[in-house]
This record gives sequence, C-alpha cells and structure tokens, in this order.
Amino acid sequence: MRKIFVADAHLRDPQDLNYRTLVRFLDTLPPDTDTLYLLGDLFEFWIGNPDPVYRHYREFVDCLKGVRQRGVRIVYFEGNHDFHLERFFKEQLGAEVHDGAALVEIAGRRVYLCHGDEVNRDDHGYRVFRGLLRHPLVKALVPIFPQRLACRLAEFLSRRSRGQHVERASRWDYRTILESFARERFAQGCDVVITGHFHLPIISRVEGKTLICLGDWISQFSYAQCLDGEFTLETFS
Repeated sequence: MRKIFVADAHLRDPQDLNYRTLVRFLDTLPPDTDTLYLLGDLFEFWIGNPDPVYRHYREFVDCLKGVRQRGVRIVYFEGNHDFHLERFFKEQLGAEVHDGAALVEIAGRRVYLCHGDEVNRDDHGYRVFRGLLRHPLVKALVPIFPQRLACRLAEFLSRRSRGQHVERASRWDYRTILESFARERFAQGCDVVITGHFHLPIISRVEGKTLICLGDWISQFSYAQCLDGEFTLETFS
C-alpha cells in the first residue's frame, strides 16, 4: 500500500493555483493509497476549532472528507500556522492529530515524522514564541475567541512569519541543520526522517538511512511517498 506525505501549502484563497492544484492532487490519489500524512502548514492559518469552519477553507475540508470516505487514513501534524485543531479534525475528519513529532513504523522501518519548526534549536526567539502559543492556557482560551478575533490573530502571525522567512533563510544553512538533526535521529535508531517547514525539497540517503524534507505546495508541488517499502520524493503536475 502507498503512503503519501504533504506539507506547507499555506492555503489562502480557493482560486489560488496552489489551492486548486492540491485539491486536484487529493481528489486523484492513487487507489492503493491507505494513509495521508499532512505534516503541517497546509493552511496559511488555522487556530482552534472554528464553528462554522473558515469560509475559504470549506472546499478543502470537503476534499479531505472525500479522502477519508474513500478509506484513506489521515494523520495531521500541527505546524506553526495551524494548531490547537485536534477536536475539529478528529470529529469532522476522523483524523489522528499530533501536536509534535512522532515515531511510527512504516513498511518495517522506524520513521520520524514532524512539521520541522523545532528542528533549528538556535532559533531561540521562535522557540519561546512557540511555547507561548502552545501553552495550555492559550489552548483553553481559543474556543471562546470570536472567530473574527482568531482570524486577526492568525493574519498577524502569518505576516510575522512571512516577514522573518527571508532573514532566517539567510542567517542559517537549513540543509546543514536538517542533516545534523537527521543524524541524531538515525543514531537513536530511526531509519527515515521526514519533515516539512523549510520549503526545501531534499532527499538524502546515507548508509541505508533516508532524510526527506518535503518542499512545499506554493510553487514546488512536491511530496513524498512510500510504495513497496521505498521512500521517494515526487513532484505533482
């Protein structure tokens, strides 16, 4: 059976090319697909459990419901643009939701899955900010936020993240950071590391171990798959 791994679409408007392309991709998943792993930041913002669902994400949610109805298991790893969403995704989509990394077994191999926003341990400012947003008190307050206020907060966080992206990319060598992080996981017994967040499509194999960084669905339309025990990085067109 086939496993599919996708991250970083940063969906905003249903008319955007990346939105339309991702919907088409999910609508046409190969029939042997049994699990869809979503490794965070599929949305430009999603905080909490909106009721009703954010208007511009209704089509994508319906698309995911269609995937689930075809018998595909959905596993969602929260990112830095989408979090505190466990109740909605469990109740509405029957999805399994992780708020951090997880170690799973796929095709007899130990696979470390994460969004990736905690990989760079030297980004101390972000790590403090992330800790505040994920604090149990914030999670408890999110359900009582008016949706308009949640949207404004999410837009602020999105602008903040976009504004810092170029500065961070010039400050750090992300490939080196990812490879160092993967080596640590391999030393702990992992066979495969798959991450998103960095918008870099990378596949690296060393001594039977595999590192995959998924790229994005903004312009690259890259994703990973595991088929017959082989992990590959693909591009959808």
